[in-house]
Amino acid sequence: MSARRSGRARAAATAPINLDIVNLSHEGRGVARHEGKTVFVHGALPGEQVRAQVTDQHGRFDEADALTVAQPHAERVVPRCPHYGVCGGCSLQHASETAQLAHKQAVLLELLLHQGGTVPRVIAAPMRGPQWGYRRKARLGVKWVLKKGRMVIGFRERAKPYVADCETCAVLDPRVGTQLPALRALIAALSIADRVPQIEVAVGDHAVALVLRHLAALSPADRAVLAAFETASGMGIFLQSGGPDSVIDLHGQTPLLDYSIDGLTISFQPTDFTQVNAEINQQMVAQALTHLALSPTDQVADLFCGIGNFTLPIATRAAGVTGVEGDASLVARARANAMRNGIGNAHFAVANLDDAAAVATLALGDATKILLDPPRAGALVVIEHANLSACQRLVYVSCNPVTFARDAALLVARHGFILDHAGILDMFPQTAHVEAIALFTRA
Repeated sequence: MSARRSGRARAAATAPINLDIVNLSHEGRGVARHEGKTVFVHGALPGEQVRAQVTDQHGRFDEADALTVAQPHAERVVPRCPHYGVCGGCSLQHASETAQLAHKQAVLLELLLHQGGTVPRVIAAPMRGPQWGYRRKARLGVKWVLKKGRMVIGFRERAKPYVADCETCAVLDPRVGTQLPALRALIAALSIADRVPQIEVAVGDHAVALVLRHLAALSPADRAVLAAFETASGMGIFLQSGGPDSVIDLHGQTPLLDYSIDGLTISFQPTDFTQVNAEINQQMVAQALTHLALSPTDQVADLFCGIGNFTLPIATRAAGVTGVEGDASLVARARANAMRNGIGNAHFAVANLDDAAAVATLALGDATKILLDPPRAGALVVIEHANLSACQRLVYVSCNPVTFARDAALLVARHGFILDHAGILDMFPQTAHVEAIALFTRA
């Protein structure tokens, strides 16, 4: 058996083993001990006795799949998706909504306490939304598989580089999730079928966009096939021959979708970052506005502002708001959204918020309220180098509880904030992703 460069080795064919599951890992896998070694078991829940097959061996731990469950957890449910366990898009379909929420809340609080050294004054109730058909953004892999003699489409397989062969997807917006066979047939009908590696899905309130990444030029016949599918399905077809700036619709126009938030209309391009779960986004923005407790005299900073998802609702309640984002194309979209909604007190700037020198030059000294919505890496540079002296209330929206716990500790220890409220957002049901919203106030 040869070790992989990652330090992981595929397990040699061994007999299944019996395991007692004692906990759930942050990634949603059952945790057990076997012959002095930790085993992470996909498809297992705490308190269960399972028969499992080891799939990967590491120096300090092994990985396994649950084959049978002798004593099912009270919150165990039957996975809805027939591809669950092979497709890597979901990891917790075998647990009830109640169990998933409890696990995610526990992960957040554990990390805050043990890595951040702090606990919230108020633990907010989990923010809940639809469990199925919620996903408005996704990247689906597409591949011609010679052994199967056909095209496959889906997310990546769990822990493997292959594209899962999916007939349906229960978490995708049903306008797309129920049409995977039709999409597979569409790509297979193209002359460059083997040169289309990806379909990016983007859904707005009124339209669905499918962005085909293509590595070779389309023929006139290909374009006719795509146009016929667009007409029959009602989904817009967009083409991407290079980077995100190369995206155009089938007819050569720049695409735009939109969604409503707080009575405003936010327009975006299919490849722009937007929140995947529309219902949770509505609740999240409303909660952020409540936490900020805005007044007509407040000057607000919205850092990592994107296309203005938080910025524009804030602007309708404050004296002014400055949105800062590192992606110039997103800032351009945010400015256009402000103009489209008749908002004149929202200003935007392009700045790399992971660069200490750029952050130090930001004029945040007058900001009485601040909103942070960073990517998974967190907002460490902002917290270490920005002037937060005038800020009385800071709302942090997190998509990574590890970096959030680190940043929360710094906000408390270095800047004198109190972690007032914190709770999870169930942005990605059926997965182990933990997102959170928190309020920091002055002592």
